[in-house]
Amino acid sequence: MIPRETIERIYAAAKIEEVVSDYVTLRKKGANLIGLCPFHNEKTGSFTVSPSKGIYKCFGCGVSGHAVGFIMEIEQCSYVEALKQLGKKYHIEVEERELTAEEQQRQDDRESMFVVNEFANKWFQEQLWNTEEGKAIGLSYFRERGLRDDIIRKYQLGYSPEKGNPLAKALLAKGFKEAFITNNVDTRIGVGVVGKSEDGRLYDRFRDRVMFPIFTVSGKPVAFAGRILKKKDNVGKYVNSPDSIIYSKTNELYGLFQAKQSIARTDMCYLVEGQMDVISMHQSGIENVVASGGTALTKPQIRLIQRFTSNITVLYDGDAAGIHAALRGIDMFLEEGFNVKVVLLPDGEDPDSYAQNHDSTEFIRYIEEHQTDFIRFKSALLSKEAGDDPFKRAELIKDITASIAVIPDMITRQVYIKDTAERFHMSEKVLTVEVVKLRKKAIEERNKAKEPVAPTTEQPAEESTPQQTPAAAPAPSKPESPLERNYYNLIQLIVRFGERPIEVDGTVYSIGELIIYSLENDGIQAPQPVFQTIIDEFKRHQKEPNFKAEQFFKFHPDQQVSALAIEMIAEKYQFVKANNNVHLGELVTRYIYEIKLTVINMQIEELDQKLKQAQESGDANLQFQLLAHQPKLIETRNELCKLLGNRVLSV
Repeated sequence: MIPRETIERIYAAAKIEEVVSDYVTLRKKGANLIGLCPFHNEKTGSFTVSPSKGIYKCFGCGVSGHAVGFIMEIEQCSYVEALKQLGKKYHIEVEERELTAEEQQRQDDRESMFVVNEFANKWFQEQLWNTEEGKAIGLSYFRERGLRDDIIRKYQLGYSPEKGNPLAKALLAKGFKEAFITNNVDTRIGVGVVGKSEDGRLYDRFRDRVMFPIFTVSGKPVAFAGRILKKKDNVGKYVNSPDSIIYSKTNELYGLFQAKQSIARTDMCYLVEGQMDVISMHQSGIENVVASGGTALTKPQIRLIQRFTSNITVLYDGDAAGIHAALRGIDMFLEEGFNVKVVLLPDGEDPDSYAQNHDSTEFIRYIEEHQTDFIRFKSALLSKEAGDDPFKRAELIKDITASIAVIPDMITRQVYIKDTAERFHMSEKVLTVEVVKLRKKAIEERNKAKEPVAPTTEQPAEESTPQQTPAAAPAPSKPESPLERNYYNLIQLIVRFGERPIEVDGTVYSIGELIIYSLENDGIQAPQPVFQTIIDEFKRHQKEPNFKAEQFFKFHPDQQVSALAIEMIAEKYQFVKANNNVHLGELVTRYIYEIKLTVINMQIEELDQKLKQAQESGDANLQFQLLAHQPKLIETRNELCKLLGNRVLSV
């Protein structure tokens, strides 16, 4: 096990605002910080970070947690992996604990794959800088493309030799298992830097290519793209790493690790298509730029950008493919609430070539002078294709209206409706009706998609990448019954103030002790297992030196316990004069009376039901026995109501 002292050192050192801000752009709001939730799709920030409490809480999707929990969810890693990552960030050495067989296997697989990528990434760079072939071919290519050595090193570019499969040999000689250096399509184990032929021969997947490593947001090499330099028949220009349990190309953006700070600082992101576009623009001084990697833009990629900004400018060259690619991506950005601009570069130019011939000031000036919103861009493009054909013009207007319909903000939609109506000499009312119809249809389709489906025996595919929106731990289920609500209130007092002393009839208890004694003395069982776990853990650890219930449960290794504790700590409701133990004692007493009253009411209701059944069956003896219990229950209920101020709780 990891020593508790080490864990506590990490928790003490890891400031929640510093940890979260590596992934989410935060802005000050009162005593807290707020940003867009990385765990669900939202347009308005509801993701709140409390530096004073050391927790985060999304008031949109309900997820909450502390620094270690955040790393676990955002990086999709184990508890130990998260501790190690934070330990490294804060220069605290972490000892491994013994994992379960399943945990160990999963951690080993992921860690082994990242280690293979780390080795391969360094090996590719070694080949580029320190071998004759690498310098003559790879390094010469990058320099001919105008890249400075410092930029080549910053993006960790490399080279894979043409012959002999030296990487495969180096990996095997280093002791890496074949399963992790190759790739199994079915299990998605292995990073695939080495391929395997049908006859079992291993070969370097990226041979004779310059290498572009792809990094996670936190800077781990998760995949590679290799560009061939010699034209060969039936050979693609680029070869990419295969999908695996740590990588999916639809969930990554090239250059985001290097660009994230600049994106957050400028509140703007430039989106281009290829790796060289990113690197050349970065070298020219425009650092807030990422690339989709030559694939069709996806929503997970868009949401990666949304962690840092909602302003996007899409840069494309003037060819037809680039233009229509821009059109496909625009609607997705609009749907996510982005402010979208589009820039078409001069004929014959792409972001790479334009950056090579212009400095950042000139490039940004061109962007500012030529960027246009999506309506003008789409209108200008499609109007040329439609010409004077009324049918094609009608289709054009429908196309633009469909784009307007996906915009979530009503005022923005109305502005674009008005602009489109004026541009095409249309009735604003007609366009509004069409937009409303399209939005209604989209809502119906979404609601239909949410309908329950028949269960299937197939298991869902495992999430593929640390950057993919993770299946964040759901917020603890809210108590529904009166018993659960009252029990929740008492557990909340244990979590927040459990160790505090309180005097009752001359005897000093801790608040947790008093609550637990009262519950157990009356035989009131925990309605949820996690409540019982908290009680058991409090009883087990309350006598330890310097025990603080809030800290103990907030950082509990059982994620269900930790999540519930953080939910209780994060609630906006504040106990009145909670620092005054007299008032806190009154609150404890009231909650204990309320839960006892709830139990009594439930017992009375149950007795009434049994009486009704006995009457219907004509069982006079049973009726007599039941009626004998009724006065005592009613007397107890009346006494509790009197103690609570004649207030009867509804059941």
